Amino acid sequence: MQAVFGGPLPENGEDAASIIADLAGRGDAGLVAIPGGRFFGLVVGGTLPAALAADWLVSTWDQNAGSSTLTPTTVALERVAGEWVCDLLGLPTDAAVAWVTGAQMSNFVCLASAQHAVLRRAGWDLTRRGLRGAPPVRLVVGEYRHGAIDRAARFCGIGLDELTIVAADDQGRMLPGALAAALDATPAGRTIVCLQAGEVHTGAFDPFAELIPIARRHDAWVHIDGAFGLWAAGAQDPTLRALTTGIGAADSWTTDAHKTLNAPYDCGIAILRDPEDAVAMFRAGGDYLVHSSLDPWDVTPELSRRGRGVPVWAALRSLGRDGVGRLVDRLHDNAVHLEAALRGIPGITVLNDVVYTQVMFRLEDDDATRTLGAAILEEGTAALTGAVWQGRASLRCSMSSWATTADDVDRTVAAIARIVRDHAAQ
Repeated sequence: MQAVFGGPLPENGEDAASIIADLAGRGDAGLVAIPGGRFFGLVVGGTLPAALAADWLVSTWDQNAGSSTLTPTTVALERVAGEWVCDLLGLPTDAAVAWVTGAQMSNFVCLASAQHAVLRRAGWDLTRRGLRGAPPVRLVVGEYRHGAIDRAARFCGIGLDELTIVAADDQGRMLPGALAAALDATPAGRTIVCLQAGEVHTGAFDPFAELIPIARRHDAWVHIDGAFGLWAAGAQDPTLRALTTGIGAADSWTTDAHKTLNAPYDCGIAILRDPEDAVAMFRAGGDYLVHSSLDPWDVTPELSRRGRGVPVWAALRSLGRDGVGRLVDRLHDNAVHLEAALRGIPGITVLNDVVYTQVMFRLEDDDATRTLGAAILEEGTAALTGAVWQGRASLRCSMSSWATTADDVDRTVAAIARIVRDHAAQ
């Protein structure tokens, strides 16, 4: 595709309409059907119609959504969207909501704010004195955390060797006893505990109601990485909502509206209980900037950005509380449907308890599992990705698109069964 669109920079400009026609005509060969109903490779969802159209409007408006004085429409829409998200998920509605690119940057915003806060409470002003010579901050993470946590920690100057890693069960849930032992081993204070809502392979949720009180006894900041799982709090099914019991007692939360909510990309959300913790870390300088109370550029690393929260406002208004609940329930129903059908294919083993939207399976042999994954992609009915779980090759399906139907699941299972049967016959 680089060859298709590349070559020397044209000496003279071209007509805009012809450029876009060429782009649309020749770009198709390098696109993936992510918006369709059978893309299960990553937790990325599709895009709801209202959110897509709102995203086009954001580009048309061409506003820098940093200051409520300069661009009141986009900032007001983002504030309302943030209040709606917090209300839907059972989080404090007066929390700071920072609109960032995705879950990776959300985790960074939350951990950077947390590090600044725990150091400030220990008498160290990171803003003035920096990290050199600062008292150490202990970052406690689960054995099956997402790699975005390690990467965000690196951005904050915390290396892998400095992490305190807590054991988890066979589904990836942090063990309360192991957390208590880890925290008891060192003095209280200057500690950040990272929990997880939705393990990316199994979909498992940490037991928040047990873990957060343990962290609180050690005066720890609690952050929850709920990139796709936090939306379970908005489900209609009480069993799904129960997965998030206790999340409201944390200090910060990460989620991403382009995943379960099916907003476009560039809709990450960092939520901090105390807005001052975000302001202390991120408030911008520059006497030419227009400030008025709590502005978006006070709580994110960016000054110039688009109105990311506007498509989320449109998505939530198009669905309503009831529609969000039904969407989350349907994603889970699709995962359960897939699990039951896969168990009926000889040779396939489902590896996880399907408590949310993730289904992971394998054949007996690692090489055969990898070969099956490649064959599924080549066959083209559906897209899913390979993974490694407890040292063994596996295949993973993520149910995250509003467009997925029961027929999509059935067609996918039929294709997998056909491929397994054909390979067994060779």
